[in-house]
Amino acid sequence: MPSQPLEKGAYVDGFPSLAAFMASDWDKTAMIFKRFDRLAARNLLCLQSELAELEAQLDQYDREDQENLQTMQYLRNWKAYKERGETERMELMARLRSTMREYREALIFESTLAQIQQPDRKTLKAFRFNFFHGRPGDPQAFPMMGGHSATVYDDDNDLVALHSDEQPDRLTVFVRDNFGFLFQEKAPAGGSSVPLVGYASGQRIANFIAYLSTILAGLLLFGAILVLHKVKADGLKLGLIGLFTFLFAASTGLMTNAKRSEVFASTAAYAAVLVVFVSGDLGASGQVAHELATP
Repeated sequence: MPSQPLEKGAYVDGFPSLAAFMASDWDKTAMIFKRFDRLAARNLLCLQSELAELEAQLDQYDREDQENLQTMQYLRNWKAYKERGETERMELMARLRSTMREYREALIFESTLAQIQQPDRKTLKAFRFNFFHGRPGDPQAFPMMGGHSATVYDDDNDLVALHSDEQPDRLTVFVRDNFGFLFQEKAPAGGSSVPLVGYASGQRIANFIAYLSTILAGLLLFGAILVLHKVKADGLKLGLIGLFTFLFAASTGLMTNAKRSEVFASTAAYAAVLVVFVSGDLGASGQVAHELATP
C-alpha cells in the first residue's frame, strides 16, 4: 500500500520541513531559491578566459602551418587536417568544442534566469519567518538549515522565485500587502506552523480586484455621464470633464500596469467620450433655448 503523507508538523526540521513548506503554497510563490549570481559570473569568466587561451593556442598552430605550402593545405581541407596525425591539435579542437558548448549554454541559462522575477517583499518576509522559526534576529530564532546554508536567504537581490506569473498591478500589490488577512485561508498540510505566517489566496485576491476594477470603471464612465447630464452650467461641465479625466488617468496609472503610452491613449479616448456627450448635450440645450426665444 502507498504510504500516507505525514501530518502537518510531523516533518523533520531541515530539508523535509522546508520542502514541505515550499510545496504547501498553492500559488507556488514560496518556491524561493538562491541565484548564486557571484558564482555564475565567476563560472562565465573562467569559461571565457579558458576559451581565450584555446583561441590563442589555435591561432599559434595556424601561424605555424603558414610557414610552408604543405602545412598550409591542412588549413583548407578538414580531412587532411584530421589525418595529419597530430593528436595535440585534434585534442585542442575537441576541448574547444566542449568548452564553447558549455560557455554558450551557461550564457543562455543566465539570460533565462535573469528574466525570472525576485520574490515579492511580503512573500519573502513570510518565508523568512518560517525559515528562522520566528522573526529573524530574535534571540530564540534559528534557521532550518545548518552550516553555510543558514545564510542562503540573507541577500534579497540574490534570490529568485520560480512562480513565473506576470508582475501584478499596483492595486493587487496594495490589496495583497495591506489587506491580505481578509483573504486568508487555512494552512495546508506541510504549511508553516509559525503564528506570524498566513496563507492568502491569490485567486480570491484576483477575483476581488476584477470586481473592484469593474465597479470603478463603471463609476468613472456612467457616473461621469450622469453627473454631466444633471449639471446645467456650461462652465461647470467643462470643469467636471477635467476632474473626471484626471481621476481616470490617475486610476489607470496607479491601479494598473499600463505603460505611459497606454495611459495617454486611454485617457484621450475617455475624455473624447465625455466631450462628445457634453457637446451633444450643449447643442441640444442651445437648440431648445433658441426655439423658446423664437416667437
